[in-house]
Amino acid sequence: MNSKTSMEPQTFKSLLDVLKTKTEQVKLGGGSKRIEKEHAKGKLTARERINYLIDKDSEFLEVGAFAADGMYEEEGGCPSAGVITGIGYVKGRMVMIVANDATVKAGAWFPMTAKKNLRAQEIAMENRIPVIYLVDSAGVFLPMQNEIFPDKEHFGRQFRNNAKMSSMGIVQVAAIMGSCVAGGAYLPIMSDEALIVDKTGSIFLAGSYLVKAAIGETVDNETLGGATTHCEISGVTDNKYENDQECLDAIRNIFDKIGASDKAGFDRIEAKEPRISGDELLKAFPLQRVKPYDMLEVLSGLVDGGEIEEYKKDYGKTLICGIARIDGWAVGIVANQRKIVKTAKGEMQMGGVIYSDSADKAARFIMNCNQRKIPLVFLQDVSGFMVGSKAEHGGIIKDGAKMVNAMANSVVPKFTIVLGNSYGAGNYAMCGKAYDPRLIFSWPTAQMAVMSGASAAKTLLQIKVASLKKKGKEITEEDEKQLLDEITNKYNEELSPYYSAARLWVDGVIDPRETRKVISMGIEAANHAPISERFNPGVIQT
Repeated sequence: MNSKTSMEPQTFKSLLDVLKTKTEQVKLGGGSKRIEKEHAKGKLTARERINYLIDKDSEFLEVGAFAADGMYEEEGGCPSAGVITGIGYVKGRMVMIVANDATVKAGAWFPMTAKKNLRAQEIAMENRIPVIYLVDSAGVFLPMQNEIFPDKEHFGRQFRNNAKMSSMGIVQVAAIMGSCVAGGAYLPIMSDEALIVDKTGSIFLAGSYLVKAAIGETVDNETLGGATTHCEISGVTDNKYENDQECLDAIRNIFDKIGASDKAGFDRIEAKEPRISGDELLKAFPLQRVKPYDMLEVLSGLVDGGEIEEYKKDYGKTLICGIARIDGWAVGIVANQRKIVKTAKGEMQMGGVIYSDSADKAARFIMNCNQRKIPLVFLQDVSGFMVGSKAEHGGIIKDGAKMVNAMANSVVPKFTIVLGNSYGAGNYAMCGKAYDPRLIFSWPTAQMAVMSGASAAKTLLQIKVASLKKKGKEITEEDEKQLLDEITNKYNEELSPYYSAARLWVDGVIDPRETRKVISMGIEAANHAPISERFNPGVIQT
């Protein structure tokens, strides 16, 4: 390994310590007191339910752990958006699990809760994997109902997805393990099977207080919509269970007898360990954003045996394209090369920038992967496309459009990992969230924005100063410095990977050593959905 590309392990360690601390805080949900209250009712918490439900010693890939991080502070916060979602294994079958966290505002739905639930359903629908809903929610958080109720991507969209998944043959099983109120009552009942826990589970369109106010009837919640009512009188739910554990055991029994799904047929062989260890992988990736490094060295810590068959290795060198294996799965890799490279004409190209030749190469490589039915993995550390008169005269817009077109029209599943920079149109071309990656995760070193912090701050400062001068205000050098500091601090906060994760621009922030697991489980999930469309290259042919 080239020591010049190494960094101090302690520096990366501090970032991973932050990740670990934030993860531990998130896993406490509403806090220890709220957890104790749930236990006092004889209930498990959402995370305890998931741990009990999934197969012992199996992997669980959490999606959206940092959703709503730092948001809704005036309302007391909403860790993980009040719902736990992720891909796990039940009786050996891969499933999407959605579990309301009653320790957070009694499981009430905030705007980000809706967005996170819809993301979980989207993953299930794209990959044709079953969904298990563990329902325990007080319904919509009324003070913010205008941000969650009527729009296309709001609360009601989940019921539309329930219906769509049924028509697609995707199994949905729901367990009512706490409150299930108002519109939320439709979610479990639109599932294939609805189970309920006696005494703690309840389901109704309106609770006893609202019934009293609306029609004057006096009735308690258990009589109105408890397990006995719905299993013996209304027939709304299918079976009732004594406690959470018994209900979860029943779900496991259901999945023990489900037939096998069709497969997409992605190629997999026995996995090999990467050429370098996880700790060496951390050393191969520098924290200094302007410091060049060899992406091939990083790849040697991610792909099986460190082996990659490069496509057009001597052409378009600021993008690495090649076929490799990750945990045994065949993958097509598109990765930004961050070292300065020399072209055949003797010209030097900046690392992390996409040039015309790189974009052209990537477009053709993506076509090849679609032809061969090989999933695509994008590794982002991109500053954007090359600018300037030479690039424009060389047709950078045309070549960039070819790459975006090929990537957008790809029918094989795509997976994106943001390692470092993810700026401007580079985010788009390298399969950012807008381009439907099956999963997209960030390393703690990631930054996502229209441009770098330094460039943006200077641009915003010029706009601010011009605006103030137009109003007749005199701006001193000291004033400019103070404004620049304020703008830089705000912009840097927005560059944080946790800022992106809070808004579900990415599915989470991971330790780089978990990258192989994320991609492998993602491809395994995608393998449940046979590819029915043909790749149409559209306008990218030349």
